[in-house]
Amino acid sequence: MTTMQLVTAALSVLTLVGVAVGRYPALKMNRATIALVGATLLIAVGSLTLEQAYRAVDWNTILLLFGMMVLNVNLRLAGFFQYVTATVVVWARTPRRLLALIIGVSGLFSAVFLNDTIVLVFTPLVLDLTASLRRNPLPYLVGLVTAANIGSVATITGNPQNMLVGLSSGIGFVDFTLALAPIAVVGLAVAWAVLVVVYRGEFRAELLGAAGPITGVSDRRLLRKSLVATAVMIGGLLAGMPVPLAAALAAAVLLVTRRTEPERVFQEIDWSLLVFFCGLFVVTGAIEVSGLGERLFAWLRPLADGGALPLTGVSLVLSNLVSNVPAVMLFRPLVPTLADPQTAWLTLAMATTLAGNLTLLGSVANLIVAELARKRGVNLSFTEYLKAGTLIAVLTLGLGVLWLSR
Repeated sequence: MTTMQLVTAALSVLTLVGVAVGRYPALKMNRATIALVGATLLIAVGSLTLEQAYRAVDWNTILLLFGMMVLNVNLRLAGFFQYVTATVVVWARTPRRLLALIIGVSGLFSAVFLNDTIVLVFTPLVLDLTASLRRNPLPYLVGLVTAANIGSVATITGNPQNMLVGLSSGIGFVDFTLALAPIAVVGLAVAWAVLVVVYRGEFRAELLGAAGPITGVSDRRLLRKSLVATAVMIGGLLAGMPVPLAAALAAAVLLVTRRTEPERVFQEIDWSLLVFFCGLFVVTGAIEVSGLGERLFAWLRPLADGGALPLTGVSLVLSNLVSNVPAVMLFRPLVPTLADPQTAWLTLAMATTLAGNLTLLGSVANLIVAELARKRGVNLSFTEYLKAGTLIAVLTLGLGVLWLSR
């Protein structure tokens, strides 16, 4: 290896480890700042030029994320998710049915609106609901987050790594959904069954008590407009419109308004996630430009080209070492060279997503739920999560491999 390759490798590893852990000791840095600083240093030392860094950023992914964020913010401001929770309360009669509804709602909405957004919105609502009903919140929180990860497998818009796979592979939205939605549907049922068995004391056959009132829709006009925008996006996707354009069109519909101040929407957008993605694109671009990518692919190719099972195994390990989004970015140049690229892309999407359920540290969604619960005095610990989360991950990954190997 040349000196430049050694420097690039050191900075890239340092950045990816920081991204995986989420911070550096004694420094107030999050994943976004770590990725941005790492990308800047790689440009500064000459691992790639500024022009190459610009080209390394996949602006389709950035546009798709931005469009989805605008849509999610408007739905949240309109009170849509509170309305859904109030409906769940009406329909739930027993603990098992309540768990099924939480898992079903989380999985369905994660497939459309991004899993991280869904757990961010629903975690406080689930905590309020379980406190009102005097239930143990832990199994319902685990159900919420594992279902969000499982449900997001089904579509390109379900999570960031699926967005990368969908846009890099050229697989259409409908074809992607037809291929992976069955895994999501069966996986949600598996999650419910595992939680009922593991927490059998919580899910005895009994009726729920009366829940306290939950606030519903707060802005009906905005809700109607947001649902129209959602329909526009889904219609565009089903008609074959490019996925980023469909999301951007939905955002454009919502940004033409006489009532909602644009600043209010923009303040709610997760800009740090967009910065995080841009930084990671540059880091993985540096790995490619420096020639390190060829060395990595030479090592990975024999493992990745053996079908769904070995590729799932590699994806599982890599996702838990460097996190699922960087894992997909590292795989992007390799997959088109494999014997069956389409199956490999779908396997990569399935495996990196479901691998997030393996441990509490496996996905950003898991950490969001644990942190929000901690602030409310509920301790979703690493070992508590392992009781059901790990088994759910292993079983759903097995189902995914069987489905894609058929």
